[in-house]
Amino acid sequence: MIHIHPLQPGQNPPMELLLSADPSPTIIKDYLSRGQCYIANQQQNQEMIGVYVLLPTRPKTIELVNVAVVESYQNKGIGKQLVQHAIRTARDQQYHTIELGTGNSSVSQLALYQKCGFRIIGVDMNFFVRHYEQPIYEHGIQCRDMIRLALDLHRQE
Repeated sequence: MIHIHPLQPGQNPPMELLLSADPSPTIIKDYLSRGQCYIANQQQNQEMIGVYVLLPTRPKTIELVNVAVVESYQNKGIGKQLVQHAIRTARDQQYHTIELGTGNSSVSQLALYQKCGFRIIGVDMNFFVRHYEQPIYEHGIQCRDMIRLALDLHRQE
Protein backbone atom coordinates (compact mmCIF):
# COMPACT_ATOMS: atom_id res chain seq x y z
CA MET A 1 0.00 0.00 0.00
CA ILE A 2 1.10 3.53 -0.68
CA HIS A 3 -0.02 6.85 0.74
CA ILE A 4 0.04 9.89 -1.57
CA HIS A 5 -0.01 13.37 -0.04
CA PRO A 6 0.94 16.96 -0.93
CA LEU A 7 4.44 18.13 -0.10
CA GLN A 8 4.12 20.02 3.19
CA PRO A 9 5.14 23.69 3.50
CA GLY A 10 8.81 23.87 4.44
CA GLN A 11 9.40 20.27 3.31
CA ASN A 12 12.13 19.96 0.68
CA PRO A 13 11.06 18.46 -2.64
CA PRO A 14 12.79 15.18 -3.57
CA MET A 15 15.14 16.71 -6.15
CA GLU A 16 17.08 13.51 -6.83
CA LEU A 17 13.86 11.68 -7.75
CA LEU A 18 12.51 14.65 -9.72
CA LEU A 19 15.79 14.79 -11.66
CA SER A 20 15.35 11.13 -12.63
CA ALA A 21 12.34 12.19 -14.74
CA ASP A 22 13.60 15.61 -15.86
CA PRO A 23 17.35 16.32 -16.02
CA SER A 24 16.96 20.12 -15.75
CA PRO A 25 17.11 21.55 -12.20
CA THR A 26 16.14 24.96 -13.61
CA ILE A 27 12.94 23.66 -15.22
CA ILE A 28 12.06 21.60 -12.13
CA LYS A 29 12.50 24.59 -9.79
CA ASP A 30 10.33 26.70 -12.11
CA TYR A 31 7.36 24.35 -12.10
CA LEU A 32 7.74 23.52 -8.40
CA SER A 33 7.34 27.25 -7.68
CA ARG A 34 4.07 27.33 -9.66
CA GLY A 35 2.62 23.87 -8.97
CA GLN A 36 1.77 21.42 -6.20
CA CYS A 37 4.14 18.50 -5.53
CA TYR A 38 2.70 15.17 -4.33
CA ILE A 39 4.76 12.49 -2.60
CA ALA A 40 4.06 8.75 -2.45
CA ASN A 41 5.24 6.91 0.64
CA GLN A 42 5.17 3.21 1.33
CA GLN A 43 2.78 2.84 4.26
CA GLN A 44 4.78 0.24 6.20
CA ASN A 45 8.01 2.21 6.58
CA GLN A 46 7.12 5.68 5.23
CA GLU A 47 9.86 5.34 2.58
CA MET A 48 9.37 7.88 -0.21
CA ILE A 49 8.88 5.92 -3.43
CA GLY A 50 7.28 8.31 -5.93
CA VAL A 51 6.44 11.88 -6.84
CA TYR A 52 4.42 13.96 -9.27
CA VAL A 53 3.60 17.63 -9.74
CA LEU A 54 0.31 19.25 -10.82
CA LEU A 55 0.78 22.58 -12.55
CA PRO A 56 -2.16 24.88 -13.41
CA THR A 57 -1.63 26.12 -16.98
CA ARG A 58 -4.84 27.70 -18.31
CA PRO A 59 -8.33 28.25 -16.92
CA LYS A 60 -9.80 24.82 -16.03
CA THR A 61 -6.64 23.05 -17.32
CA ILE A 62 -3.88 21.51 -15.24
CA GLU A 63 -0.72 19.72 -16.35
CA LEU A 64 0.72 16.58 -14.82
CA VAL A 65 4.51 16.89 -14.83
CA ASN A 66 7.38 14.81 -13.54
CA VAL A 67 5.83 11.48 -12.62
CA ALA A 68 8.77 9.60 -11.10
CA VAL A 69 9.12 6.33 -9.18
CA VAL A 70 12.19 5.14 -7.28
CA GLU A 71 13.96 2.63 -9.54
CA SER A 72 13.58 -0.35 -7.17
CA TYR A 73 9.79 0.20 -7.14
CA GLN A 74 9.32 0.60 -10.90
CA ASN A 75 7.13 -1.87 -12.84
CA LYS A 76 5.01 -2.55 -9.74
CA GLY A 77 2.01 -0.32 -10.54
CA ILE A 78 3.21 2.69 -8.52
CA GLY A 79 3.34 4.97 -11.58
CA LYS A 80 -0.22 4.01 -12.49
CA GLN A 81 -1.35 4.79 -8.93
CA LEU A 82 0.36 8.19 -9.13
CA VAL A 83 -1.31 9.01 -12.46
CA GLN A 84 -4.73 7.88 -11.22
CA HIS A 85 -4.27 9.95 -8.03
CA ALA A 86 -3.37 13.00 -10.15
CA ILE A 87 -6.51 12.50 -12.26
CA ARG A 88 -8.72 12.25 -9.14
CA THR A 89 -7.03 15.28 -7.58
CA ALA A 90 -7.50 17.40 -10.72
CA ARG A 91 -11.14 16.33 -10.95
CA ASP A 92 -11.69 17.11 -7.24
CA GLN A 93 -10.19 20.57 -7.82
CA GLN A 94 -12.79 21.18 -10.57
CA TYR A 95 -10.40 21.15 -13.53
CA HIS A 96 -11.94 20.16 -16.87
CA THR A 97 -8.77 18.89 -18.56
CA ILE A 98 -5.53 17.33 -17.42
CA GLU A 99 -2.63 17.40 -19.87
CA LEU A 100 0.89 16.04 -19.92
CA GLY A 101 3.91 15.83 -22.16
CA THR A 102 6.42 13.04 -22.48
CA GLY A 103 9.34 12.25 -24.72
CA ASN A 104 9.04 10.39 -28.01
CA SER A 105 11.53 7.88 -26.55
CA SER A 106 9.52 7.31 -23.34
CA VAL A 107 7.88 4.16 -24.65
CA SER A 108 6.65 2.68 -21.35
CA GLN A 109 5.38 6.06 -20.12
CA LEU A 110 3.41 6.58 -23.35
CA ALA A 111 1.79 3.18 -22.85
CA LEU A 112 0.97 3.94 -19.20
CA TYR A 113 -0.64 7.31 -19.96
CA GLN A 114 -2.78 5.85 -22.72
CA LYS A 115 -3.86 2.96 -20.48
CA CYS A 116 -4.97 5.62 -17.96
CA GLY A 117 -7.20 7.25 -20.61
CA PHE A 118 -4.98 9.99 -22.02
CA ARG A 119 -5.11 10.64 -25.77
CA ILE A 120 -2.37 12.07 -27.97
CA ILE A 121 -3.29 15.62 -28.97
CA GLY A 122 -0.08 16.83 -30.60
CA VAL A 123 3.67 16.80 -30.94
CA ASP A 124 6.01 19.64 -29.98
CA MET A 125 8.78 18.98 -32.50
CA ASN A 126 12.36 19.24 -31.19
CA PHE A 127 11.18 20.35 -27.71
CA PHE A 128 13.96 18.46 -25.91
CA VAL A 129 16.60 19.63 -28.41
CA ARG A 130 15.53 23.28 -27.84
CA HIS A 131 15.20 23.17 -24.04
CA TYR A 132 17.94 20.80 -22.84
CA GLU A 133 21.66 21.36 -23.27
CA GLN A 134 22.60 17.67 -23.28
CA PRO A 135 20.94 15.07 -25.52
CA ILE A 136 18.63 12.63 -23.70
CA TYR A 137 18.52 8.96 -24.72
CA GLU A 138 16.07 6.26 -23.65
CA HIS A 139 15.99 2.73 -25.03
CA GLY A 140 18.69 3.77 -27.51
CA ILE A 141 16.39 6.45 -28.98
CA GLN A 142 17.20 10.16 -28.80
CA CYS A 143 14.46 12.06 -27.02
CA ARG A 144 13.73 14.94 -29.40
CA ASP A 145 9.99 15.55 -29.52
CA MET A 146 7.44 16.06 -26.76
CA ILE A 147 4.30 13.98 -27.24
CA ARG A 148 1.38 15.97 -25.80
CA LEU A 149 -1.54 14.04 -24.27
CA ALA A 150 -4.79 15.12 -22.60
CA LEU A 151 -7.70 13.65 -20.70
CA ASP A 152 -11.17 15.20 -20.47
CA LEU A 153 -12.05 14.98 -16.77
CA HIS A 154 -15.80 15.16 -17.46
CA ARG A 155 -15.97 12.10 -19.69
CA GLN A 156 -17.59 8.91 -18.44
CA GLU A 157 -15.13 6.40 -17.00
